[in-house]
Formats: sequence, structure tokens, C-alpha cells
Amino acid sequence: MPHYTYLIVGGGMTADAATTGIREIDSTGTIGIFSQEPDPPYNRPPLTKGLWKGDQLDSIWRRTQDRKVELHLGRRIESIDVVRKSVTDDQKTAYTFDKLLLATGGTPRRLPFGGDQIIYYRTLGDYRRLRELTQSSQRFAVMGGGFIGSEIAAALAMNQKEVTLLFPGPSIGGRIYPPDLSQFLNDYYRQKGVAVLAGETGSGLEPRGKGFMLRTQSGREIMADCIVAGLGIQPDIKLAQLAGLTVADGIVVNKYLCTTHADIFAAGDVAEFQSPALGKRLRVEHEDNANTMGRLAGRNMAGNAEPYTHLPFFYSDLFDLGYEAVGELDSRLQTVADWKQPYREGVVYYMRDGRVRGILLWNVWGQVDAARQLIAEPGPFKPEDLKGRLPRPA
Repeated sequence: MPHYTYLIVGGGMTADAATTGIREIDSTGTIGIFSQEPDPPYNRPPLTKGLWKGDQLDSIWRRTQDRKVELHLGRRIESIDVVRKSVTDDQKTAYTFDKLLLATGGTPRRLPFGGDQIIYYRTLGDYRRLRELTQSSQRFAVMGGGFIGSEIAAALAMNQKEVTLLFPGPSIGGRIYPPDLSQFLNDYYRQKGVAVLAGETGSGLEPRGKGFMLRTQSGREIMADCIVAGLGIQPDIKLAQLAGLTVADGIVVNKYLCTTHADIFAAGDVAEFQSPALGKRLRVEHEDNANTMGRLAGRNMAGNAEPYTHLPFFYSDLFDLGYEAVGELDSRLQTVADWKQPYREGVVYYMRDGRVRGILLWNVWGQVDAARQLIAEPGPFKPEDLKGRLPRPA
């Protein structure tokens, strides 16, 4: 039975970062990665950003093999035996391990219609499929007003495609941006040529000629050559559940990223962890968390005992607007906007009970660490205390 010192389930950024962490501590232990994707680990953000702006595909690879890692691509782990410390893949091959990392990420939420005719945008394979369609198609419908939907709609429009963006809420990013900012984005996207249909959800899809007719719940009919959906993900916790590990919104880990089994760790999109800065449990689906948490999980698997205290940041590009953000961005919180130029450059603070819980740096750069420091401060703060607080002088 093949054996690995470190066995990693999942082949994304978290898995790759874990191999970096392992090799910082252990230069000789064997590492095996099992990934359902046919491609080796790659950077995911360029799929909705840089690759649509001229970056070369070769720039996304993470060179995992350089760390003496055995990659098992196109393979799915179907079960974990926690007593024998083994896993079994979809070809009924069993592998044993000393330490196991679950970096299984998530599965895109799907609609009850359309099947594979809809591109649920998440992987490099999805990028390749959509990129090929742009060579022969002009009309695209994008469902979802969150991170993926807003970014891919902008990317397609910047590539001179006709784009219709529809989502159930009142505005783009309505769950995270203050209402006035998200309403501004509706108008901004329309100025960029995107047909923005707020308060709309798809209800059916029918082939029409070489394209499709997407019907909405309100009865609207949208003609498109291609349908793309970015509806969020469900954390892939099935393996953990079958193994008897504790799960909630994700796989529950302690401060060392260990699950309820001493030799099994979890990290990345699928892991639910305690955030000391925010005083609550989180599950974060962004690059910084994948890289930082994955590396620390690898180090701890290799024998260290370092607590995960990092407060991840995330970022987005929306045409010529961009931002970095830290902490809780929830439009239901009290928000305090400090604009240098309204909706073009400024800082938005998210507050609860007199404390800053999140910070949106809108076209403001180089202030992530300062934002983390402010979130760590106990306060209490009044809204007027935050005016001019960031950005700080360089």
C-alpha cells in the first residue's frame, strides 16, 4: 500500500502553500497531492482578472513539483479510514499517511436547470471553455452579483462582449458594500455597457439556434450565446463528515488548524477557524487566506505548533476600480465612509458596538497592515474618530 508522510486532498492554492510550509520544516518527508482537476496547482484570481487583461497563461502555475511532490491529478479521494490512517481514491487504490490535510475547497452552487450548458465559473477548465467561446460568440449572460459574477462580467465587457448581468438583490455586491456604493456600481457597470438587471433570477434555459434563451422569474427573456454563473460555493465537507470529523459551516479546526483528529488538518476555503482579531469563527474563501493558512498548516503538519492568528485580506478588480479589504464586510453593519473622491477613492469602515470590524480600501493601496491594526484596537470609536484615520502617511 503506497504511503506518504504528508497526504493532501485537494489541488488548489491551499494545497500548494501547504507543500511550501512542509518543506520549510521537513526537506525529506514524502508528499502526495490528490486533485480532481487535470491541472497542477495554479493561482486562481487571474481566471477573472489578469488573464482577461493580457497576462499569459504560463504565469499562473505554482511550480509545486519543484518541492518533490507527487501529483495525482484527475483523482478523487472517496473515503478516509481514521483508524488505519488511510484514504481510498475513485480507482479503489488505498494510500496510508502520517499526516493528512483536507484542502477540499468548495463546490459551486448550481441551479435546478440548464445542466452543463451553464458554466459554473471556478476552475482553469472553466476559463478555457469560456475563453474559447469568446472567439466565436458575442452575447453573454452572467448570473450572480458577487465576486465572481461582477468580475467576470467586467472581464467580458472589457473584451468587447455584450454582457447582461442579473442577480436577485438590489445592487452589485449588495451583501458587502454600503447601499450607496453598490448602487453606484449598478450605474457604473451600465456606463461600461453592461445590461444590469437587479432583482432578477433565472428560472429556465432553452436552446435557441446556436445560443440560448434564459428566462427569469419575472418573465423576462434574455438571449445569449453563453450563460455563466457565479453563485458562490458550498464547502466540500463530505469527506470530513464521513470520517466523523466535526463540521459546521466548514471543517472545524483549532488554532493550530488541526481537526478533531490529531493527525488530520484542514485549511483554505473549507476550514472554519477562530479569528482572534474578530472574536468569532470564520470561513474565508480568498487567496490570502488560502496561501497563509495553507503554509501554516503545512508547517504544523511537519511538527511545529504555530497558532493561526492571521486576519486575511481580499481584493477585487472591477473595470478600472479596485480595492483591498480586511475583516468583516457586511452591509448590515454600521458603515462610515471617508471619501477623498466619492465612490472613486476612499475608505469605508464597518462598525459594531463601537469597534471597527472591517475596512474597505477603495482604490486605496498599501494600507492593509494599518487596517489590521485598527481592527485590533478595542475602541470604542465614534464615526467622527475615523475620518482621516486611513490612509496614514507613508
